[in-house]
Amino acid sequence: MSELDAEALLEQVKRVASDANDAVNGVADSVGLSDKVDRNPYGAVAAAVGLGYVVGGGLLTSTTMRILRLGLKLASVAPLRNKLLDLAEDLVDDVVVKRQSVNNQKEEETP
Repeated sequence: MSELDAEALLEQVKRVASDANDAVNGVADSVGLSDKVDRNPYGAVAAAVGLGYVVGGGLLTSTTMRILRLGLKLASVAPLRNKLLDLAEDLVDDVVVKRQSVNNQKEEETP
């Protein structure tokens, strides 16, 4: 391969890379990706990491199952806590109402 052929090949590779870059930027602009990344860069990084994990084959691994289990446990803590607090509040209200009822009956019985 002569030096002239190598330079022509290099120029063609640069053109293809530039065209590919322009295509990717065009798609990103049409979807509004650049604006989303500007508004929320950490979210964009998290999305990229997650997408890389899935594309890299990490979706059906034991690590993923552990993460999902932990996520489900953490997600169930708040609703369970709220349900227990509601139950405790109802029990306390019942005790207060019964106590008031007993006190009212005692006041009516005393002369």
